[in-house]
Amino acid sequence: MAIELFNKNGHVCLMFAHLSDEDGEPGQAVQANQFLVIHGDTGAIIDPGGNMAYNELLLTIGRFFPPSKLSKILASHADPDIIASLDRWMTSTQATLYISRLWERFAPHFCKPGKTAGRIIGIPDPGVRIPLGSSELVALPAHFMHSEGNFQFWDPVSRILFSGDLGVSIGTSADAAKPVTSLAPHIPKMEAFHRRYMVSSKVLRLWANMARTLPIDMIVPQHGAPLAGAAVGEFINWISDLSCGIDYVTQANYTVPA
Repeated sequence: MAIELFNKNGHVCLMFAHLSDEDGEPGQAVQANQFLVIHGDTGAIIDPGGNMAYNELLLTIGRFFPPSKLSKILASHADPDIIASLDRWMTSTQATLYISRLWERFAPHFCKPGKTAGRIIGIPDPGVRIPLGSSELVALPAHFMHSEGNFQFWDPVSRILFSGDLGVSIGTSADAAKPVTSLAPHIPKMEAFHRRYMVSSKVLRLWANMARTLPIDMIVPQHGAPLAGAAVGEFINWISDLSCGIDYVTQANYTVPA
């Protein structure tokens, strides 16, 4: 059930869109995507998800290469739908977790005592280049979109930006499996989420300035459908001019309930 985003010269990017809604009762968990990047004989999981996704994700990885060769777990931030399954990954693999330094000491709370000792690398605020075999993944600063310690992961080989909660759309796993190539019809599935979960228009403009400096063929969020083709540039332009978060806050939002 893996969705192949890229496959060339031993470099493979896979997306899993259905794992969090087929293992549990319908309506009980938000749809979430998990990602696997393979380069040669090693690999990295990006935002591996909660316990609902763990079993099938582990089995699916085994169809491509031994899970024992998984070397990295990359977490955009520390929400439960991102790394609630961390304890099980720490048990079944020898992988190292990369997460913002802000969340470096919070992530062990997902695990049994001692399980993460020596296996967490805190990403500094400016980001870092993370080696993956003879390639690398680039942790890009995405702070306050929506988490205060937040990163996206750009793959220079596939030119895919794994964007976390930026670019999210609301829908089913079937919707998530279909790349969007024209943004305008897709905006109704995105707008309310971004206006509430993104902190401010200033942050979005600064992010857009950074994104325009990179060759990006696809933006793949942690919820909903990938953006490809013309939708990539259209999204960057749309988000750079979006009012959101504290732009709307007034004193009326901070009053004692009646």
